[in-house]
Amino acid sequence: MRLSLTAGLVFLSCGLLTCGIAALPAFASDIPKAPPQSPMQKVKLVEPRLRLAKTDTGARPRVALTFDACMGAVDERILSTLIRERIPSTVFVTARWLRKNQATVAIFLANPDLFEIENHGENHVPAIDVAVPVYGIASAGSPEAVSREVGKGAEAVIAAGLPAPRWFRGATAKYDASSIDEIRKMGYRVAGYSLNGDDGSLLGAGSAERRIAAAKDGDVVISHINQPTHAAGQGVANAIVKLKARGVEFVKLADVETVGDNDTTTPRPGLF
Repeated sequence: MRLSLTAGLVFLSCGLLTCGIAALPAFASDIPKAPPQSPMQKVKLVEPRLRLAKTDTGARPRVALTFDACMGAVDERILSTLIRERIPSTVFVTARWLRKNQATVAIFLANPDLFEIENHGENHVPAIDVAVPVYGIASAGSPEAVSREVGKGAEAVIAAGLPAPRWFRGATAKYDASSIDEIRKMGYRVAGYSLNGDDGSLLGAGSAERRIAAAKDGDVVISHINQPTHAAGQGVANAIVKLKARGVEFVKLADVETVGDNDTTTPRPGLF
C-alpha cells in the first residue's frame, strides 16, 4: 500500500509515534536509519486503540488527554494551559526528552495531581521485535532491543524522581503481536488512543483545535507537547479550554478503567 504524503510528513514532525502519534527526530542526524532488508521481512503491525470504559448514563463526558514528549523541547502553550486550567493529563516521555527538559520535570514533580508521567521509551525507537522499517524508521529489531527500549525508558522516569511508569507507548505507536506480549510481560499496559489530535503536530492550529474540541465521552486523545514552534500546539491549547467549557471531565489513565484492543490492557496475572 502506498504511503500518503500526509502520513509520511506526520512522522517527520515529531522527532522519531501517534504520541498515539509518535514522530521523527527534529534533526536528520537523530533519525536511526533502517538497514537494507533483503528480502524484506514481512510482519503484521497493529496500531492499538484505547478508550475509557463507559460510565453511568447521565454522567459528565470523560476524556483522557495524553501527550507524547518524544525529544526536543516543551510546548509552553500547552503546558501553561494545563496548569492554569488545572487539567489533569498523561504525558509519555522518552529518556532523551527527560535529559533535556529538567525544568519541566520539576513542574511535573510539583504538580502530581495534574501530570501522570509514563514511558515513551529510551530513544524513541519503534518497539517492534523484527527488523522492519516503519515510515522509514528502523525498528528495535529484536526482543532484546525492545526490552532495552522499554526498560531504559522506565529507568529514566524513575531516575528523574517520578513514580514508576505502568503504561508504555512506543514510537510510531505500532507493534507486532509478539512485541506487545513482550511489553506486557515486563509489566506494562500498552497505550493506544482513539483520537489523533494533531497528526504528529503537523496540523494547523484551527484543524487541531476543531479535532480535539470535538472529542466524545470515552476518547483517549493523543497529541504532542514537544513541538513549541509548530502551529498545532496553539490549537491543542485552545481545544483544551473549549472542552473544559463544555463540562468535560478530564482524567489520567492511572485513575480510570480503560479498554484496549490487541491484548494491550487485558488483565494478566501479576499485572495491575
